[in-house]
Amino acid sequence: MNRFQAVIIFILIMASSQIFAAAEAKLMRYPNTSRTEITFSYGGNIYVAPLSGGLARKITSAKGQELFPRFSPNGLTIAFAGEYDGNSEIYTIPSDGGMPKRLTYAMDMPDIAERQGPAKIIMQWTADGKNVLYRSRQESWNVLTGKLYTVNIAGGLPQQLPVTRGGFSSLSPDGTKLAYNRIFREYRTWKRYRGGQADDIWIYDFKTKSLENISNNPAQDIIPMWAGNKIYYLSDRDHAMNLFSYDLSTKQTKKV
Repeated sequence: MNRFQAVIIFILIMASSQIFAAAEAKLMRYPNTSRTEITFSYGGNIYVAPLSGGLARKITSAKGQELFPRFSPNGLTIAFAGEYDGNSEIYTIPSDGGMPKRLTYAMDMPDIAERQGPAKIIMQWTADGKNVLYRSRQESWNVLTGKLYTVNIAGGLPQQLPVTRGGFSSLSPDGTKLAYNRIFREYRTWKRYRGGQADDIWIYDFKTKSLENISNNPAQDIIPMWAGNKIYYLSDRDHAMNLFSYDLSTKQTKKV
């Protein structure tokens, strides 16, 4: 085999491997689980599959993007953000499929770059299964902030939470407090950023109206999730994004 033949064979091997990789590549995003199933977004549509494994069922098929599926507490309904008429709105759909029901009718800021993140992001359901918590840019002219709202699945106008701005957030199990980010910039590519737009994890008490910073770190502390007596979140304080937890009883932070 001469040098030219070796180069040709190498090119063919690389090309075939790239074709195989492209055929196998999958981008399943924004997963969420019930007790028995997992839902996720793939190719702009919503799928549901058993937690134990098996075939995934496609429960939406619109041309617009359908993102951030979130199970209701009983697992029978999925809320998601859908783009059916050019604007991102909140919808619900039975977890076994059906006709989506529209919950919001708002006008978000137009012509926002993709790096600013989606116009609406669903965070979770309230524990009673009656409301959906989401972040929206409506009435917010600063693309790095946004505001937090709840909307009742039975209908009615969205209700803004009593915080001036918000990003990713998570309600306490009893619904009396909120762990949240005040700035929304997770879709921007600012790795290891330590400036004034670096976020912290805050807790807002709906009863006392008090606000507490539980991370207080110059690094990026984002996407809190309230679980029992702990709040889990992501931080790049050690120059790589890792999972941390904050114990509400001991006030101690631990790298998980």
